[in-house]
Amino acid sequence: MTSKKTKIIENPELLVNAGNPKGKLGEELINDMNINHENLALWGVSHLNVSKNSIVLDIGCGGGVNVKRFLEITDSKVYGIDYSSLSVKKSIELNKKEIENKRCEIRLESVSEMSFDSATFDIITAFETVYFWPDFENDLKEVNRILKEDGIFLICNEALPRKNDARQKEFVDLLNCSIYSEQELINHLNNSGFSEVKTFIKESKDSFTNEDADWICVIAQK
Repeated sequence: MTSKKTKIIENPELLVNAGNPKGKLGEELINDMNINHENLALWGVSHLNVSKNSIVLDIGCGGGVNVKRFLEITDSKVYGIDYSSLSVKKSIELNKKEIENKRCEIRLESVSEMSFDSATFDIITAFETVYFWPDFENDLKEVNRILKEDGIFLICNEALPRKNDARQKEFVDLLNCSIYSEQELINHLNNSGFSEVKTFIKESKDSFTNEDADWICVIAQK
């Protein structure tokens, strides 16, 4: 399966869908992200210890690729949420069989107020999504609430802040998003009740522009 990489900086109409994909361009972006973020996702998952009994939630599940990945690793139930109705639709389509088998559930929800009971999940993941969370520290507290004691939260981002980077600033302004530094992520997680935070950084390439980028994976324990 191949996909032509889109020069998103030259196509703001496509890029603006990154936070909340809609319509034809949103569907195009979801399809691209399913492919172009694969290496990032595999790198992030490599830092997790997912057991056969792990109950997993993927926040900002997009096209559902990571939900599908966890369904293949664990024998327990896997959930995904997204506040884009198009992303929920695409994720349901990709994981239809396991949804019918009651092993998977996809919900249209915001991270700021999730409908799950407290202490539900062993592992919660957020791939390329915390940039768009509306109230970051409050949202992290909500993640902490629904994690079991000693549960793990993974953040995996393809970007760290770069000083005097005009391209990155253009992205941030266009998307009205936030790119957090390693220390900012650690501070916010500590302030939100996470007891242990580990970070991993990898020099790599931006999946869309193919320019130099610093990937970061954060593992936080409740």
